[in-house]
Amino acid sequence: MSKLENRKSPGNGVVKEKILLAILPYWDPMIPPLGITGLKEFLQRHGYEVKTVDLIVKNECLEFYNNYFDCLKRCVPAEKQGNFNNIGHDVLQSHLMAHWNQKDEAAYIKLVKAMIHNSYYVEVEDSQARELNKIMADFYVMLKAYWLELLEEEKPGVVGVTAYKCTIAASLFVLKLTKEKYPLVRTLMGGGTFNETHAPDSPNFEILLETSKDYLDKIILGQGEALFLKYLRGELPESQRVYTKKDNDGKILEFNELGVPDFSDLDLNKYPYLGATASAGCIHHCSFCVAKKLSGKYRSKDSRQTVEEMTGLYKKYGHQLFFMTDSLLNPVVTDLAGEFIKSGVSLYYDAYFRVDEASADIKNTLLWRQGGLYRVRLGAESGSQRILDKMNKKITAAQTKAAVSALGYAGIKTTTYWVIGHPGETEEDFQMTLDLIEDLKDDIFQAECNYFLVHYSRQASAENWQKDIQLLYPQEMSDMLVFQYYTPGAALEPSREEAFRRVHRFEEHCRKLGIPNPYSYNEHVEADKRWRRLHKNAVPSLLDFMSKKGYISENFDIEGAGFAKNTRTDDSDFNF
Repeated sequence: MSKLENRKSPGNGVVKEKILLAILPYWDPMIPPLGITGLKEFLQRHGYEVKTVDLIVKNECLEFYNNYFDCLKRCVPAEKQGNFNNIGHDVLQSHLMAHWNQKDEAAYIKLVKAMIHNSYYVEVEDSQARELNKIMADFYVMLKAYWLELLEEEKPGVVGVTAYKCTIAASLFVLKLTKEKYPLVRTLMGGGTFNETHAPDSPNFEILLETSKDYLDKIILGQGEALFLKYLRGELPESQRVYTKKDNDGKILEFNELGVPDFSDLDLNKYPYLGATASAGCIHHCSFCVAKKLSGKYRSKDSRQTVEEMTGLYKKYGHQLFFMTDSLLNPVVTDLAGEFIKSGVSLYYDAYFRVDEASADIKNTLLWRQGGLYRVRLGAESGSQRILDKMNKKITAAQTKAAVSALGYAGIKTTTYWVIGHPGETEEDFQMTLDLIEDLKDDIFQAECNYFLVHYSRQASAENWQKDIQLLYPQEMSDMLVFQYYTPGAALEPSREEAFRRVHRFEEHCRKLGIPNPYSYNEHVEADKRWRRLHKNAVPSLLDFMSKKGYISENFDIEGAGFAKNTRTDDSDFNF
């Protein structure tokens, strides 16, 4: 019997077992995972030994990902590829689940062909499905060998994984493998998948509880630090399988109780950004979004604390480029930029943003640029006011135009997100979106569209759609897929197929206009070159930061910035 199997339960925390925390493929490795690294810092502060592992950036996993998408691209004609990578992730997440649950090859091949058809509306040959299946089989062989070696090397008493919709399959696979090999190891799961595809009030959550009962001991919903610690100390009911903030008396930890994530186990050269957070929650109710329902009351850090934390991470790890995990940075961006200017420290940050009156003012955008704002990810969503109103966006197309132009003038990269096929979108509405993009072509750094995606619950307007959604795949395929995937029913026009046609048209329109949607490193290099040609105030390129040839501080040379301190009294201040 191995040493790992001999470990005893810590009971009341007298024996502190080693904890292994992991994130599995595949999720975008833009930043080191904040969930497990934040949890590591918190648990170590309370005397626990913690090891974190990000398998997404493991070379073999990246090779699998690239091989899979190269093969998938060969299955789909160029004119039907649309937003290829985003759509392809739907195929990948279903395929990851189907592979280790398949028992009959013919049924498996049929399902893989259906997954590709339902995502790209093309028919593929059996041989093409088999080629994808071989890549998937090789991945799981590699993952099994790596995970068993990791368990033997680390000898944890507790294994926790953070799961998202694209990582749920591999996460469950390694937890099952862990229990089969080492039954005494306790297994836990948390993560963003419980906000969307596996929300607690969805059928998928019940399916997860049932199918994983032999190998997944506990599920932690929401903020996990305090709950994980209580579990380790034996302070939570052992008979209970799911823990929520109710098990912590409804409390969540405030920002001053959370430390700075511990990235010491990770190779930070694998990531273009470090992660940071200035606020939590959202004050808006966009119809397709889950943030408002999940995040609770909006709260923000003191900007000085945010600047100090980011500066500390820079000094420790040498990264000047950050990605902010806030739902929206707008409420704090002016104070944050002002603090960076006062500090004299040049750090750059990329953030989710909202079209609003402040972002249409060049004085503000120049100030934010001087204070380090590097890139904004704007939910423009549609060029049709009718659809914007249906989405409850509380913005106008004219405001989008003004904001994108003002941000572009300051040289801040503008990634614009567009929802295609929202219920009620007509051809005329869609054409308005194409027209708006054409008007803004030189001020858009990136244009990314996504087809309208419906969940069983949690979206702000889910109750309006729930009666009209339907299963994407036939019931007979559910044994392999395990979980259910939904699509708008016939009553929700436009149809899924029409929405995908519009996605293809959107991408083709952007290509003709020269607006990129970069994914690979080389595509980012070319996109940065274009941005530099178009804007004299353009922020430094991604290559400038990744090469680390020297300290970058050109933001302090930006002129024309004004300063107006953010003030916020209640949600209505931001109800544009």
